Amino acid sequence: MSLFTHRAYWRWSAGVQFARLPATMAPLAFTLLTTATTGSYRLGGVLVSVYVAAEMVGAVPVGRLLDRIGPARGLPALLVLTAAGFGVLAVAAAAGAPTGVLLAAVLLPGIAGGALSGGFRTLLADTVDDELLPRALSVDAMLLEGVLIGGPALVALLDLAGTFVPVAAMAVACVAAALLAPRRSGAHERTESGDDGPPARLVAYLPWLCCAFTVGLLLSTIEVAPLPLVERLGAPGTAAPVVIAVLSGASIAGSALYAWRGKTGDPRLFLAGFVVGGLLLAADLGWPGLIGSVAVIGGCTGPLVAATSVNLQRLLPKNRRSAGFSLSFTVQACGFGLGSLAVGVLPLWLAPLFGVFAAAIAGGMLVVKPARAIGTVSVTS
Repeated sequence: MSLFTHRAYWRWSAGVQFARLPATMAPLAFTLLTTATTGSYRLGGVLVSVYVAAEMVGAVPVGRLLDRIGPARGLPALLVLTAAGFGVLAVAAAAGAPTGVLLAAVLLPGIAGGALSGGFRTLLADTVDDELLPRALSVDAMLLEGVLIGGPALVALLDLAGTFVPVAAMAVACVAAALLAPRRSGAHERTESGDDGPPARLVAYLPWLCCAFTVGLLLSTIEVAPLPLVERLGAPGTAAPVVIAVLSGASIAGSALYAWRGKTGDPRLFLAGFVVGGLLLAADLGWPGLIGSVAVIGGCTGPLVAATSVNLQRLLPKNRRSAGFSLSFTVQACGFGLGSLAVGVLPLWLAPLFGVFAAAIAGGMLVVKPARAIGTVSVTS
């Protein structure tokens, strides 16, 4: 079956995009909400920090709970809880609740939403066959770029209708995702055998977790620092969006090429691209060096994320997938946070080198002792 005529995949895709939308809307929505109700945009930043921290803390435990009850049953409940949390936050802000109440209100959507990505990723394994998985992940990566860009734009548009409308829309998006989440496993999952045994040793997962960490670490160097990157070249701040546009365009192009090939590919090639791109970014070679480095990193991002995800699926037992994928997303978020911190406290030329180092370490893990999932159909094959 072609992916483009795979109705179950597109239903899954619509559900996961709606589930991702609130996280992309939250930073601007929370800031606008607190600025309008308390006069403090800083409180919005604190709410975002608490929300993200709650997601990271709850990701693996809630993912483990999803594994126990089944993501097809558990995801709708988690999405409804997340929607309720956003609703409580909007009502509390409208009622002029104190800061402590607002901070407590944001914990519910954070904790409940921490495992949503892992749960949806687990359902993807039950929605498409193994041979379609690389292409499915690549198409999803392209759609994700649209969500990342569209989320803040949607907040800015909805804020014109009222202060609380963006947060209410976040709740509606969660309900829509709950309605679209697949309710039953795919037929090939029921015939699949050997995936519910004991998990692989930790050393088998480490290269792929390091890949996820590297993606967050190096991407944050670009996404958080477009302004200083262009100012370093003597350009005005208005040129900063060019860097993000090149990064997003290259990421979409890389994912499209990966989807066209329809193969897992060797992640060591994409890690090598990260090393080259990071070194070029650190070297400060003018506009050609900046655009070239950003394009190389962006072009390798989608394929590396897809290859990492495919290989993790081949290693994870079915009864550990939600927790495993949630851990992977959390590790990537940790990398993004540390990369952002590096941009804030270190010289600009030095920050990308941490991503280069992480990519080299991940590649070294796969060269010295190649993980058993590379190039195989399944762990048990």
